[in-house]
Amino acid sequence: MSAAEYKVLRGGLLLDIVNRTTSYADILIEGDTVGEIGPPGMAAPAHATAIDADDRLVVPGLINAHTHGHGSLGKGLGDKWSLELLLNASPWASGGFSLEDKKTAALLNAVEMVKKGCTAAYDMYFEFPTATLDGIGAIADAYAEVGVRVQLAPMMADTPLYRAIPGLIEAIPEPHRAEVEKLKAASPEDHLAACRSILQNWRHSFDSVRPALGPTIPLHCSDDFIVGCRDLARDYDIGIQMHLAESKIQAVAGISRYGKTLTAHIHDLGLIGSKFTGAHGVWLDDDDIARLGDRGASIAHNPGSNMRLGSGIAPARRMIEGGLNFGIGTDGSVSSDNQNMFEAMRMAAFASRVVSPDPADWLGTWDVLRAATLGGARVMGMDDQIGQIAPGYKADIVLLDLDNVNFVPLNNAANQIVNCEDSSAVLTVMIGGRMVMQDRKFIGIDYALLREKVAEATARLSEANAETKARMEALTPFVSAHCVGLACQHYHVRSAIH
Repeated sequence: MSAAEYKVLRGGLLLDIVNRTTSYADILIEGDTVGEIGPPGMAAPAHATAIDADDRLVVPGLINAHTHGHGSLGKGLGDKWSLELLLNASPWASGGFSLEDKKTAALLNAVEMVKKGCTAAYDMYFEFPTATLDGIGAIADAYAEVGVRVQLAPMMADTPLYRAIPGLIEAIPEPHRAEVEKLKAASPEDHLAACRSILQNWRHSFDSVRPALGPTIPLHCSDDFIVGCRDLARDYDIGIQMHLAESKIQAVAGISRYGKTLTAHIHDLGLIGSKFTGAHGVWLDDDDIARLGDRGASIAHNPGSNMRLGSGIAPARRMIEGGLNFGIGTDGSVSSDNQNMFEAMRMAAFASRVVSPDPADWLGTWDVLRAATLGGARVMGMDDQIGQIAPGYKADIVLLDLDNVNFVPLNNAANQIVNCEDSSAVLTVMIGGRMVMQDRKFIGIDYALLREKVAEATARLSEANAETKARMEALTPFVSAHCVGLACQHYHVRSAIH
């Protein structure tokens, strides 16, 4: 190994997720991997590059278990949006992207995550009407350019929103109904053919950028399409991520359509397994949790967007006790307005306190730290490679500045990561042993140029989507009224919000 491939971090305060400790240590990095951890001043190769970690808190890169890269251009577009109103707005909020726009959005999503201490993510990226080889390639290139590890799942549906929710089309008056009835989604055959082509032509290293499938919501996917995704994922041994029981409207509609819960339905279709991740899971009942836990599935908990959209608060403790692997996500920036995993951890901890009056049921500091690292690593199928700083694991490392006011005084480093840190202390980010951001400056990424591209794209898209926006906003009162009516119906699960 060449001299340039050895690095040693000297004297940092190391956060050990597995043992729930912090201690001062030196870390020897061999290429892209942690080689050895020892006391400050430990021996290292003479030619190793020394990195001063004095007055730094050394933490594993956070792992975002659920995001939508296309949403990075949509921060702040909505105010009082429920999930269904967000979906109604999607044609203008996330529509009309050129190939360059797709890459620009992915770049911005990746850059924001790095700036906020996140080194890996599971991205359900949406292309309309279906995923494309060029589009997914450009998106993957963007993540690789920044250096963020990503599991990239094209988000797909073969049933439009207005047909997915029982009674919604009938609740929309003319002339709007006629317009809605014209809306079509790509067929299962088109989606699956596109994904098969992408998988057959995958050109990125699985260490950094790997493919997955993203059938978006059970109600928006026909049974034939779900089964097709199940079989394609098995053929290529890849993961599946799906929004599951996110809103009460979905939960109620699932009973109406299938005569069983959404989880029971996809379980009966054979979709759930160890490579399956359900995003959100707000309205899971105990049987649903058992189905997921028994099959070794994961949940990507998104407390920020769940509250932002008024969807409810997921039963986090019951999921963990039910044997589910538990990760934490930010969701996309259209639905949660940022990619801040520190905020997501804090919201996960705080939201759990609303569900139960018993502190024993709440998520504590180490629970959410584990979920945002090791839990996310397992969601991505990389729990033997990332999620902790330990010998043999990839050197995905974040240095937090202990001079930052969030850590003054330094009473308890772990508690302060969750309860105080807001990402402003993120100083340096290393992914696979490579410096991606050092002293808050990106290496290899021209942030000023990216900002210019984002400004140009959003101005152009806003103008191009203006007519679509007006048409979708005209539907808003009818979509909202119908969905509020569904949300008022009885469902056998209760959430702290409903």
